[in-house]
Amino acid sequence: MNAQDFFMNAQTSAELAVRFDTSGQLPAALYYYEDAASHLRYAAELIEDKEMGTSWLRKASEYHERSQGIQQQLQAAKCNSQQSEDLQQLQRCRFLFGHALDADEAGLKEEAIELYTQAVELSIKARAVTKDPEQQEKLNTLLHRALERAETLKGISPAEAAVSSEASKTSPSSTPSHITNVQNISGKIGNLTLKSPGSPSGSHPPLHRGFSAHLKVVGGSNTYTEEEKRVLLSTSRINEREYVPFMSIDLKEKFQYAIPFSDKDGFLALSPKQRSAFDRWARPIDYCEDPVMVFGSQVDPYSIKQTIVSDCSFVASLAIGALYERRFKKRLITSIIYPKNRQKEPVYNPFGKYMIKLHINGVPRKVIIDDSLPVGRHGELLCSYSINRNELWISLLEKAYMKVMGGYNFPGSNSNIDLHALTGWIPERKPLLPKEPDFNGDALFDMLLSHIQKGNVLATVATGELSELEAERAGLVPTHAYAVLDVRRVNGVRLMKLKNPWSHLRWRGNYSELDTQHWTKEMKETLGFNPDSAAMFDNGVFWIDYESILRFYDVFYLNWDPQMFQYTYCIHQSWKAGTGPIKDAYNIGDNPQFRLEVGPGQGAVWILLTRHITNIQDFKENREFITVLVYKTEGKRVYYPYDPPPFIDGVRINSPHYLCKIKLSENSARKYTLVVSQYEKMHTIYYTLRAYATCPFKLEPIRNPYVHTKEVTDGQWKGTSAGGCGNHPDTYLHNPRYQLVLESPHNNNQLLLDLKGPKQFQMGLDLIPHDSSSNKKRSSGLFRSGFVAFEIEDLPSGTYDIVPSTFQPGQEGPFILTVKSSCHFKLGRIQ
Repeated sequence: MNAQDFFMNAQTSAELAVRFDTSGQLPAALYYYEDAASHLRYAAELIEDKEMGTSWLRKASEYHERSQGIQQQLQAAKCNSQQSEDLQQLQRCRFLFGHALDADEAGLKEEAIELYTQAVELSIKARAVTKDPEQQEKLNTLLHRALERAETLKGISPAEAAVSSEASKTSPSSTPSHITNVQNISGKIGNLTLKSPGSPSGSHPPLHRGFSAHLKVVGGSNTYTEEEKRVLLSTSRINEREYVPFMSIDLKEKFQYAIPFSDKDGFLALSPKQRSAFDRWARPIDYCEDPVMVFGSQVDPYSIKQTIVSDCSFVASLAIGALYERRFKKRLITSIIYPKNRQKEPVYNPFGKYMIKLHINGVPRKVIIDDSLPVGRHGELLCSYSINRNELWISLLEKAYMKVMGGYNFPGSNSNIDLHALTGWIPERKPLLPKEPDFNGDALFDMLLSHIQKGNVLATVATGELSELEAERAGLVPTHAYAVLDVRRVNGVRLMKLKNPWSHLRWRGNYSELDTQHWTKEMKETLGFNPDSAAMFDNGVFWIDYESILRFYDVFYLNWDPQMFQYTYCIHQSWKAGTGPIKDAYNIGDNPQFRLEVGPGQGAVWILLTRHITNIQDFKENREFITVLVYKTEGKRVYYPYDPPPFIDGVRINSPHYLCKIKLSENSARKYTLVVSQYEKMHTIYYTLRAYATCPFKLEPIRNPYVHTKEVTDGQWKGTSAGGCGNHPDTYLHNPRYQLVLESPHNNNQLLLDLKGPKQFQMGLDLIPHDSSSNKKRSSGLFRSGFVAFEIEDLPSGTYDIVPSTFQPGQEGPFILTVKSSCHFKLGRIQ
């Protein structure tokens, strides 16, 4: 950030500080005065104009003096620091009691007894140290409610309960013996058991192939293969930390401890900008009076503020998710935060432990964090946060995601990746290429207008490279993600409402708050927008016309709601380096291939290929280009990349996600072959292939039936043995010839012949049976340059001659012949 950026931040914070100060919201005013002061100090350090810097420092001093005055007011309003500790202890007691009620209602008797017990014990200890009668009364009430319910669950008689209750009143520091003796309750993660359909008592439930509850899993086996388990295990270790798949048993995670929880993985690595301003790690109770997970009844997309962490796409994703929750009254991103209350709402945990469910490397995974956050020298948070000072969900979700990504020193990604991690929604990339003849900008806008208003899709849009002058004039940030808040068409004008995650710095062109030419009275009323009011406060939100989007922006990132579909299935696999040629230029027979069979009727099948990433360096320099090719080959293995040409020829991109869409009409093919493809096969990759469909389907790997292989590496056409094809009978007879003996009692054997040679030669293969009465000669078909694959099914056992040849006689050169068979065979050269 430069001096101007810091000054703009200071201006925004100062406006908020004055607003909160005049409305009597002193803690918020205190924070924003200090925030404004710190940004002005940073700006003064960077600006070359020393006179201006001095002026900024003077203003920073004024803000600091006002914050000091507020601090004195707040301190005078507090009796002493014990009150804060008393409040924290009461919060912890209430937290335990609330979770005990949840377990009680769920019928988890032993777990409920343990939690009621802990609530009683902690209430007794807190009551013994507090001097506040009101606090003692609150603790007494909670203590007796917990005690009575625990006694009821344990079957203790009312008489015993009365004696114990009286004893607890007369001896506040003691704990009833029948409560302290509650032991061995399976509340710890290592001992938890869970009964589920098809799962024996005491065993962990199996991983599930679909993570959206409404989606019916079809298409193959319900259980994971050993290979799939190895893949998920291999990619659970991300940036040297384990993130195991999220399972039903994790809903019983323990969140209460004797002392505040600290993450065993330690503090996150800070970015250079954070380190330069860093003062300490602090918990919410250290910098705000009454922490809450969500301020009010719903999350607010306009409350989100990005600071010095370079995760604009993630913060834009948070804004989009929050807007969706607010608009459609459905929990989306806050649903992944644990612990929750009985209403399934995420709650502040006074013990400091949180669990976040992120969709990473093919499945939802469990991320554990504590609530320590980085704080600067002036008391400012050095991470993304809410302008509602006490609200935590933004900072904690960012911390969980940054933990997986290796720390706050995040190289950046795109919102496809980020929103998929937060929601599991299906990612799609839509590049803006107005100069390309097949780009349909009108159709793209109409699609966004329809689906965003229905809530089917979440969208962000990112700028491309812009010159410094161009960016300054436009008010845009180069290679920066913006949240798409709204899409409208008013009197034929196509408009989009965007939000800069920085919460300041806005578009300065058509339909901005500075535009005095295009805003009509009708448009202002329709959109509820007042340019004059908007000009008074820069929150990073602005309207922009679609034509300017096409000019200045580079790509839309979309994430689609899986609820648009009824069926799903996924497969987790690895693709070892060295399998097949480096490039898919002439042979894709060794690529991972899958058979897709769909039901009748109209509809759609979407195929999502996700490459697993386990190292931050891979994120910084992603050199793996992947895609999915679709062929209409009745689900049979494909060997030549362009013969037949693919039905859908996927573009290879260096993103972890690639989406392929198959539209189905009544007359569409019902069997397809899906081929995973890389630009260059240099490294072993792990990936997930997941299908979503509106109709039942079956998806399965095309297995390799060839368990026996032999290779001829010294073959050559030379002199008279360069006989050419059968069109030249006199010379054809002199071609190299190999005898193949299939040793099988069956007549349904499978055989694959693979011939490689000089690319300048057209080559082919013949298979000639010795028993000419039962079989005729079989040929590989059209002669091909450099490579031929010849696959034969239902081949009877017996003896055959294999003849490799070039199309023209006299073409000399080496070749490699590979023979693969489903049965034992003998192979030898006879000519």
